[in-house]
Amino acid sequence: MERDISRIVLHILRHPEELGRQVGFKDLTPLHGEWIREMINGEGDYTLQAHRGSYKSSCLAVAISLLMILRPKRNIIFLRKTDSDVAEMLGMVSKILKQEVMKSLVAGYYHKPLVITGESMNHLSTNLWNSPMGAPQLLGLGIRSSITGKHAWYVITDDICNKDDRESRAERERTKTQYDELQNIRNKGGRIINLGTPWHKEDVFTKMPNIHQYDCYTTGLITKEQLERLRESMAPSLFAANYELKHIASSEAIFDTRPRFTDDPEMMRDGIAHVDAAYGGSDYTAFTCGKRDWDNDVIYLYGKLWRQPVNEVMDYITEDMRRLMCEPILCETNSDKGFLVKEFREHDVYAAEYYEGQNKFVKICTYLKKWWGKIVFLEGTDPEYIDQILDYTKFAEHDDAADSAACVCRVLENGYY
Repeated sequence: MERDISRIVLHILRHPEELGRQVGFKDLTPLHGEWIREMINGEGDYTLQAHRGSYKSSCLAVAISLLMILRPKRNIIFLRKTDSDVAEMLGMVSKILKQEVMKSLVAGYYHKPLVITGESMNHLSTNLWNSPMGAPQLLGLGIRSSITGKHAWYVITDDICNKDDRESRAERERTKTQYDELQNIRNKGGRIINLGTPWHKEDVFTKMPNIHQYDCYTTGLITKEQLERLRESMAPSLFAANYELKHIASSEAIFDTRPRFTDDPEMMRDGIAHVDAAYGGSDYTAFTCGKRDWDNDVIYLYGKLWRQPVNEVMDYITEDMRRLMCEPILCETNSDKGFLVKEFREHDVYAAEYYEGQNKFVKICTYLKKWWGKIVFLEGTDPEYIDQILDYTKFAEHDDAADSAACVCRVLENGYY
């Protein structure tokens, strides 16, 4: 009997994807078995960087479950971006451990039943674990949680870098600072295992060692037709980062060069302003100031971007307009029937209304694309504002910055609004 169990365990360690399929992850392949084996038996730190939709987290749930059974004296700290994300993973692991195949494996290997002795949204323990310090066998934390005094054999991160890191330089730096702290909680001889997908060329993956990459062309998990639909649905840089695991060459983008900058605010004096207003939801409020230098055939722009309704940032907008001496501020009346113009006028700001009758994609390609090589941005422009323009395509999820900048370029070129 013991020989049979040893044979079963050996087979599981050689083909863990088969166990994964038995516990509900029907799409796991031998490639996923390779990933799981590396998480369980590898040496040193390991980073798995695979495209979105590649079942990385499914593999991790299987690997954690097997570690808890086969390495029960070695605890695990698991980190994701937020606490709610942590709860999802611990729920998956708990569900796996409660499967009959796992119970049979433990009964045969340890000659006792598998019992979950502690379970919550952020911790999980079995009767195979006995900590004199009272620590859980598996502890889940959000990446910003306090880790002072905590220690683990396995420190595992999963998607601690997400869209917030792409859109915010400050968020990228926070994530990297927190990642540095993980070195202090790993036991001597322990491992840090990282899983995720890149979002930005300067994100936390720049600090992660031993990166193994699997893009959308090498895994065979996404059909050619599916890839084409995905490519059409998002910005080129977003598709390249999340599916090709690279940062695209400039020739692939509509706006194919990084802009120039000036630190002289006088370049904006007597310019105009524009706001692309958000009133809730996931939209951004984009604010742009612009001035045309006719002698040098240059347009100077200054841009800000907030993921907030316009009424919450109106004071910031009016302050920048007065500082840069840019008026009027142009407000589209298609949807709000002049409400925003009235609000600005109550702030003693010269506001002008206009009706937008041009297709947004045509407008952006006609004016912003045309002027892009002759635009100079004022220092202090939000990096997120620039990034949103660089990511723009006809199918981009967010186009507020590009739309606002194009409106300003159109007025500065034509001389009217």
